[in-house]
Amino acid sequence: MLTYLATEAAQTGDKPEAGEMFIQLFSHVEAHTLFSFPGPGFTINVTNHTVMTLIAAALAFLIFVTVARLARRRDRPKGAFQNAFESVVLYVRDEMVTKVMIKEHAEKLMPVFLTFFVFILFCNLLGLVPLPGIAGTATSNLAVTAALAGITLFIIVGGGMYVVGPGKFWTSLVPHGLPLPIIPFMFVIEVLGIFIKSSVLCIRLFANMIAGHFVILAFFGLVYVMDSYAVMVPAVLFAVFVTLLEVLVAFLQAYVFTFLSIIFVSMAIHPEH
Repeated sequence: MLTYLATEAAQTGDKPEAGEMFIQLFSHVEAHTLFSFPGPGFTINVTNHTVMTLIAAALAFLIFVTVARLARRRDRPKGAFQNAFESVVLYVRDEMVTKVMIKEHAEKLMPVFLTFFVFILFCNLLGLVPLPGIAGTATSNLAVTAALAGITLFIIVGGGMYVVGPGKFWTSLVPHGLPLPIIPFMFVIEVLGIFIKSSVLCIRLFANMIAGHFVILAFFGLVYVMDSYAVMVPAVLFAVFVTLLEVLVAFLQAYVFTFLSIIFVSMAIHPEH
C-alpha cells in the first residue's frame, strides 16, 4: 500500500492528504469482495475473510483427522506433529473444560470447545500471513465473531434448558427470597445478561484482533506522513514488535474466548453453583 501511494504521488506530483492516506491504509483490515455468485434476486459475495475462514476450518479438520488416525494406530504419541496437537487437546480438556464442568458434561461439550479454540487460533494466526490478494484476519470481522458468540449463546440457552429443564432454567435466573415487586425487574436484567455475555465475547475478540492491525498500519502511515527516514527506522521496529505481540495475542484471545464460553455454559447448566 505504501509503495502504491508513493508511486501514485510520484506520477501525479501530488501528495495525498494524511486523512485520505490513513483511510486507504486502514482499508487493509476491511473485508473486500473477491468474487460473486449471482442468484435469483440476490448476490452472494465471497470476501477475503470468507476464504480465510474456510482455510482455517479446512486446516483444523485435516490436522485433527490426521492426529485421530495416528492415535488409533499407535499406543502413544510419536513425533513432534502428533505430540504438539495432542498436547493442545489435553490442555483444553484437562486445564479448561474439566476444571469448570463436571465430567459428564465436559465429555459431551469438549469437541465444541476444542473446535472453538483451534478454529479461532488458526484464524488469528492466518491473519498474520501476508497471502497475496486474500490476506486478512477473519476474526477481525464482526460478522465472524458474532457467529461464534451466537453458537455460545445457543449452547447457553439450549444446553441450560436441556439439562435442568425449561421451567427451572428460566426460574433459576432469579435468586430466591427477593420481594415480589423486584422479581420481574431481576428476571429482565438476568435475561439481558445472557445476551450481554455473548456480546462481550463477540466484541472482545473483534476489538483485540483489529486493534493490532490498526497500530501496525498507523506506524507505517507515520513514515509517509512525516516523510522522513529518521521516522522510518523506529516506526518499522515498533511495527515488528507489535507483529510479534500479535502472535501472543492470537493464542491469548483463542484461550479467552474459549474459556469464557466454558464458564458461561457451565453457569447455565449448573445453576445451583
